[in-house]
Amino acid sequence: MLQRILLLALTGCSLSAQTFEYWPGATYDPAVPTMRQVIGYDVGDRIAPHADIMKYFDALAAAQPKRIKIFEYAKTWENRKLVYAAIGSEANIARLSEIQNSMKRLADPRKTSDADAKAIIANLPAVIWLGYGVHGNEISSPDAALMTAYHLLAARNDKMVDNVLANVLVLIDPLQNPDGRQRFINNFETNEGSTADSNPLAAEHSEPWPGGRTNHYFFDMNRDWVAITQPETKGRIKTLLEWYPLVFVDLHEMGTESTYYFSPESQPYNPHLAKDQIDALTWYGKNNARYFDQYGFQYFTREVYDAFYPGYGASWPAYYGSVAMTYENGSTRGLTVRRNDDSIITFRETVRRHFTSSIATCETSAQHREDLLQNFYKYRQTAIAEGSSETIREYILPRRGDVGAVDKLAQLLVFQGVEVSRANGQFTAGGKQYPTGSYVVSLAQPSKRLIRTLLDPVVAMDDTFLKGEERRRLRRLSSEVYDVTAWSVPLQYNVEAIAANAKSSGNFEALQLNDKPGAIPPATTASVAYLVPWGSQAAGRVLTGALLQNLRVLSTDKSFTQNGRKFSAGTLIIPVKNNPADLQKILTKLAETAGAEIVATDTGWVDDGVNFGSAYVNVLKKPEIALAWDRPTSSTSAGQTRFVLERQFGYPVTVVRTELLGSADISRFHVIILPDGGFGGGYAGVLGPDGARRLKEWVRDGGTLIGIGSAMQFLADPKSALLAVRQEDLAKPGEVPTKKPETPEPSRAPGKLFKDEADFDKAIQPETELPGSAHGILARVKVDSDQWISAGLPDTLYAMVQGRAIYAPIKIDRGVNAVIFEGPDKVVASGYLWDEYRKQLAYKPFVIVQREGRGTIIGFTADPNFRGYMDGLNVLFLNAVFRGSAHNSRGFGAEEEL
Repeated sequence: MLQRILLLALTGCSLSAQTFEYWPGATYDPAVPTMRQVIGYDVGDRIAPHADIMKYFDALAAAQPKRIKIFEYAKTWENRKLVYAAIGSEANIARLSEIQNSMKRLADPRKTSDADAKAIIANLPAVIWLGYGVHGNEISSPDAALMTAYHLLAARNDKMVDNVLANVLVLIDPLQNPDGRQRFINNFETNEGSTADSNPLAAEHSEPWPGGRTNHYFFDMNRDWVAITQPETKGRIKTLLEWYPLVFVDLHEMGTESTYYFSPESQPYNPHLAKDQIDALTWYGKNNARYFDQYGFQYFTREVYDAFYPGYGASWPAYYGSVAMTYENGSTRGLTVRRNDDSIITFRETVRRHFTSSIATCETSAQHREDLLQNFYKYRQTAIAEGSSETIREYILPRRGDVGAVDKLAQLLVFQGVEVSRANGQFTAGGKQYPTGSYVVSLAQPSKRLIRTLLDPVVAMDDTFLKGEERRRLRRLSSEVYDVTAWSVPLQYNVEAIAANAKSSGNFEALQLNDKPGAIPPATTASVAYLVPWGSQAAGRVLTGALLQNLRVLSTDKSFTQNGRKFSAGTLIIPVKNNPADLQKILTKLAETAGAEIVATDTGWVDDGVNFGSAYVNVLKKPEIALAWDRPTSSTSAGQTRFVLERQFGYPVTVVRTELLGSADISRFHVIILPDGGFGGGYAGVLGPDGARRLKEWVRDGGTLIGIGSAMQFLADPKSALLAVRQEDLAKPGEVPTKKPETPEPSRAPGKLFKDEADFDKAIQPETELPGSAHGILARVKVDSDQWISAGLPDTLYAMVQGRAIYAPIKIDRGVNAVIFEGPDKVVASGYLWDEYRKQLAYKPFVIVQREGRGTIIGFTADPNFRGYMDGLNVLFLNAVFRGSAHNSRGFGAEEEL
């Protein structure tokens, strides 16, 4: 590090803060150490790595222990610690526990009267949270966190800062994604030269796959606040519910050509946001603008970044009552960069913009301390009133079907601060009976708006906004929908969530975090086999655990009935013969860990259906799985696929650089997965001309090739000739698609007369085009239960559909459309979809299975592992990975004895 600093100084490229003022006119207390004194360089000279950020905050805490405290709240997958710093006056830092307790009292108006709330508010600072660097390659905000902390602690004779410290408790999360940031810095430092290069094409500005945006498993953690799959998000939410910050700001970066964005957000707003929250956005926008105008910084508001999807860091806190905002900064992606207009922007300038908005936010919070506290209490109070009076009074989560998924949903709600009750016995509601262990979520609670946001099947968009979207679409203008339009967690998990208009009666108890349902009794000793009913995530974990312990596992393609109980297709049959002597002990431990039921049987005789020795019973052996890694895959698709297999089901995969799949020996693998990937020329461009041929030979020799999302474009390409389907153009009503003979393009067009503007509009339409892009809807799909890939599945599932790809069904002589989208009136389960897209998507394939020689090609037209939260598709994906191999003749047959 010292060598780099000396090099910068010698070349005249030092970005020393001695000639650069972050806050003009400020004077600082020499007792508070600077970044240079602790680390050796000034804020903005270098892109500070995680270790330096931690070291500097520790130094601030050591120097000013009465005004700053550091708390560790989680660790990343790569074992880097995540911390937040609490900064305030000596009086406020001395009573942190009291402040926490007071916020919790305000958070529950059922226990805190108006008079008590008024007394609490009179003596309570406004707690705010400033979050920096959730995307690792958005580099300026963590360094702004350093400057923000220093300024708050060191500024002398500054009435504004003194007022902030007296009236605001500032919680700073300086680096939310250290794993991704380190990935970015490694690339930057590997490629930087003797001087900072402003050319945007320089390698130091260009990130190789997968880039630094995401965390270790390549999750975009700014989209993880609904499902909460990553440890960083879990730790953050747990901490927020300990403090209930009244303001939450997530500081980001955007493209180099952009200026700076702050609130108010653009349309559409989520309908479950309160007016007070939306109005407060203008307080912050106006004060930010005041400083930006003073310093000559350009900015924009009310564009691009909406407040509809609740899974952002700058969205989720709003549903407990916070004022949540995104700030976006034009990025240098290095120390300096030249924009298209030839202006040069430096890293420290971008740091200064985020620092300025951070301080302005603190000031606004101090000015509106009492308003923020009163509005928070009112938000929680009115939520209870709405939940007691609106049509929907509660949600019932029946504990049936995949009960593990139901339990997971209930725990997910509790983790987010929602009160959930569990039934100690059967109960009746609305004339229907529900089983013991079912969950009831009353809406008469402070978390009512969060409950509706997460559990409602549809969250409506503003009609005026949608009309504008329709107009923009027809004119081929860019959509203003920023992310997905659907996220209903019950649909994602494929579990029931029944809206009820009356309160259930019965014997209930409050569900506690990490409570487990009644223990599953261990399987009694079997003399013939142990049966694991298929169709649940728990059964999937038993399968992967059994395979990793080299147990002999069979699975049936057909259902059977034994001792009066029906076992579905896919049921695992683990025979006693040729398995370890302590099989019962092994399986009991697996069942306890997975939460699965295991049934012992002393006979192979069945009352109905197939016997254990049937040709419909296959041997499941431990497959070697290769996952395409690197270009052209979407890193998020590759990462979430790996995450589902490795972390949710405990089964390791081998990640293989994609280009090697076209040249290396892949014969050892039984399954190859091609994640969503159409980047850098797509799979065809990376695998080369022989890549498709080699993959086809591998499949014909008995392999299972699984293509996901845009990987289908490669599989379906006539040049690849792997999957006998084609992507569809937009279907135009009244037109019959015809293939025109290829002729040279004429040099002139035939003359036409337009009698009106309608003729003109018709003339400018392209002859062929793709359907308009879908903005993340949950689509209802129908399962063909006769297919092996559908074993254990219900008749209906839900898939997340994005983009423009719709595929024609495979012909019956070439393969099977195992799962198809529902008809036009049922296909959209949640979200907003263009009318013609909805009609064209109907009855098209979601999952295609094609036999090729001794192997199988499986195509998912949409990603079943989207963001790691489509739990309802887990069993379908496991069927493709593990049961697919069992149906190939490459040593995965049913020829062995029971």
